[in-house]
Formats: sequence, structure tokens, C-alpha cells
Amino acid sequence: MRVFNYASQPSWMGLLAAALLGTSTVQAIELDLDDGDSIRKAARNVATNMMSYYTGMNPGDTPGNLPDPYYWWEAGAMFNALIDYWFYTGDDTWNNITMQAMLWQAGENKAFMPANQSKTEGNDDQVFWAFAAMTAAERNFPNPPADQPQWLEMAQAVFNTQAPRWDTSSCGGGLRWQIFTWNNGYNYKNTISTGGFFNLASRLAKYTNNQTYQDWAEKAWDWTAEVGFMTPDYRFYDGGSDLTECKPINQIEWTYNAGVYLLGAANMYNLTEDPKWKDRTEKIIDASGVFFSHDPPDVMYERACETVNTCMVDQRSFKGYFSRWMAQTAQMAPFAYDKVIKRLRASAKAAAKTCTGGINENVCGLKWTEQKWDKTKDFGQQMAALEVIQANLITRVAAPVTKDNGGTSKGNPNAGSKPKKVIPPELDYDITTADKAGAGILTILVMIGIGGSTGWLIWD
Repeated sequence: MRVFNYASQPSWMGLLAAALLGTSTVQAIELDLDDGDSIRKAARNVATNMMSYYTGMNPGDTPGNLPDPYYWWEAGAMFNALIDYWFYTGDDTWNNITMQAMLWQAGENKAFMPANQSKTEGNDDQVFWAFAAMTAAERNFPNPPADQPQWLEMAQAVFNTQAPRWDTSSCGGGLRWQIFTWNNGYNYKNTISTGGFFNLASRLAKYTNNQTYQDWAEKAWDWTAEVGFMTPDYRFYDGGSDLTECKPINQIEWTYNAGVYLLGAANMYNLTEDPKWKDRTEKIIDASGVFFSHDPPDVMYERACETVNTCMVDQRSFKGYFSRWMAQTAQMAPFAYDKVIKRLRASAKAAAKTCTGGINENVCGLKWTEQKWDKTKDFGQQMAALEVIQANLITRVAAPVTKDNGGTSKGNPNAGSKPKKVIPPELDYDITTADKAGAGILTILVMIGIGGSTGWLIWD
């Protein structure tokens, strides 16, 4: 693909150095949620710390990639956070870095399937980059040059690659966790992959007013309920193996699974004004109360791992996405505002109190309920703190735009519909029955491993 010419743009290293220099004397994160300037200042301090982990703008590095041990999808989530950061605060410090990375990672078919990720990319990984593109369209983030892929076009390209992967050969439908047969987890159908597809479809339906996206959102929701990944009381389990028709279900509950369906339901309500979507939105909010502590009240925690100290790299960021999607739900479904904002305020206050670590005493901890730094340091928890703090600016910004209401991003309904098949040379061989069986065994072992660290929850 052609690469945008950044020769005339400011030095990314210079921008980052300037940002870091500006916070070199910061002693802690101070946060007054009734003062917009205080929230913006706190968000900048946390964002600057978060961006100290990113090296993709450096010469010789790959735009859009985070260094080990952080995963490619988490970088996509980071750029979504930065788009929201710009929209909430008006600070464009990282806008050029964001555009550079997203155009680079969009790949040849514009659907975020770059060759450098073909060994490991899953449906959930891909959709987190689509979320960033969709957010850019909804927030009127500065558009790429006309000869480059556009935000809406990228989101549509991801949808067009994922819809054909809807798999009715087992479990009655749904999306697999992994895209390629050679990846561990190919035989696992999980909630975040189907939920991400639901979330994206609902937002495309709202933005474009296209019935096809709305129909797919309905289909994804219905399947999630029918297969049992969503319980009758609107709690979301993790997934199940297609080798056993998605039974038994892995009953681990993560914040981001509730959140991804919450915003999708809120968008469907906003689009259709159908009472069923209002009811569903309200019930997800009520059921998600399991992720908020009683002492201190209304502070979010990752109950599947925080209390037993087993949160892995990706799980340390999950609360950030739930925070992001709760805030956007308050815009798309105003009836949810009171419940949502109470939780966002309490969680943001608690999160800010953990941001006292490191040399500058502004590194944020994982456990917000402790309201002090827990002596941990991680990119994901820094991003989560940014998300929950800046989410409290939601009442100070406009609602998402659509193509008929102020949106400027150009779309292409056919984008990505015929992606080039990418197979790494070392994996370019015929997939045999034995290979598939081996992948299935590895999937089961992965599920056992997850259950071993958090399986106690199914009896909670």
C-alpha cells in the first residue's frame, strides 16, 4: 500500500519528548470530576505515561505495534483511546501518530489483516482495530488523505471480512475466536468475537442507516442468547468449544464482554427506539453490577482475576473498554445516564488514587478498589485508568455523528469483501484432519488453563 508522506510532519520522538518533559515534575494525579480542566489535565498525565510504552513511531520500528509482551490488538485499543482522548480534551498531540499507525496496519484490503499478523490474528483482535476506525468516523477524527483508506471504509471492510466467517457448522452459528485453522483456539467460539461483531454491526447500522448491518446485529444478539453465552439474567460467559457444540460453556465473566454488548444494545435502541433494546440495555447495566465493589461503593474491578492475582497482560486492560462503552452508552441511551455516571465517577476517583507510582509518581495501579498504587506497572492498566478518567468528560462533548448528521468519513460498502488469502510461507501446506484435531486438543487445553486460574467463579 502507499504510505502517507510524513516528511513534513513534526517529529514523533520530539512530540513525545516534549510531552514527557511537560510532566517531569508531576507528583501525582489530581482529579476533580466537577472541573473539566482537572479531568483533562489528569487524562493528559495518564496518556503521556501510557504513550511512554509505544515505540512504533521510531525509525526502524513498525507503526502500530507495541513492544513485547503487549499484543497487536491492544495497540488497536490504544489508538481508540487516543481518538477519544483528542475528542474529549481537544489535545491533538498524538493525532499524527494515530493516523500513521492505523493506515499502516489497515493492510492491503483495508480490513486490518496485515501480513505481519497473519500467524496469530483472531476475530477479536481484528475487531478492536475496527472499533478504533469506527470511533474515528463517529467522532469526526481528522480524515486521512483522499488517496488513503478512510475510517468508515476500514470499519466496513472488517465487517465484510467477518460476516462470511459466521459459522453454522457448529453451535448453530457465531464467530470463532481465531480466523485461521492453524491457530490455537480455532475451535473455540467466544463471546468477545461475536460480541465485537455485534457491536460493530450496530454502530455501522446507526452511522449508515443500512438495514443489512441492523439485521446482522439482531442475528448476533439472538445467537448469543440461544447458545447460552448470555444468560437469561444478562450475564455474559466467555465461550465454548465447537467440538462439543459449545457445551459445556466456560462461565468466566469479563468486564469487556458485558461492555461490548452494552454499547451495541444502546446503539440499537438509539437507532430503532424499540422498547426491547431499552429493556436489554437496562438489564445489562443491572447485571453488570457484579463488577462493582460495595466497599468502596461502585468501583469497578475485574472479578475473574484481580481478587486472586491472576490477571494476565490483556486482562489488565479490560476495565478500560467497559468504561469507554459505558460512557458512550450514556449518550446513545440517555435513560441509562444516572446509573452509568455514578459508576464512572466512583471508578475514576478510585483509579486516580492509584496513580502515584513510578519516578514521577503518576504510574497507575491495577486494583482501583485499593485506592492506592499496588506497586504494579503495566501498559494495559495505564490505558484503563485513562479510559475511566476521560470517560467523565462524556457530558461535555457532542454525541456521535452519522453520515446524515455531520459525519464526514467516506465509506465503501464493498470494502474488504474479497481479501487476499494470506498464508505465511512456513504454514503454506494443506490443513489435514489431524491438524484440525490437534488444534481442537490445544483449544481444550487452553480452556482448562483458563478455568484453572479462575474456574472458582462458576460457583460464585
